[in-house]
Amino acid sequence: MADNVEAIQKSIKWYFIIGFILIVFSGLTVGLSYVELPTHSLNIIVGMILATIKAALVALIFMHLSHERPLIYKVLAFTVVFVLALFLLFIFSHGDPLEFPGFYNPVE
Repeated sequence: MADNVEAIQKSIKWYFIIGFILIVFSGLTVGLSYVELPTHSLNIIVGMILATIKAALVALIFMHLSHERPLIYKVLAFTVVFVLALFLLFIFSHGDPLEFPGFYNPVE
């Protein structure tokens, strides 16, 4: 926590800079919706990268996660690994359709 006026003014200035960066990235996200990149997947990937950067800035600066204990970082890292594993399972599931005997299959 800041103890003097100079430190508080410095942190407020830092919050305004990060806020401006978030506004610029939000504008880029909206602009991306009007631009057609070579593939639709590339639009999604670029949009997710911008969203990840914005979320990281909010978490680190406005939620004060940049000054947390190491255990918090370990829990966050585990969460990221778990989410990526779930995404990979979802992606792999589209390449391997399951057929259940006895259940309704609209393809037949």
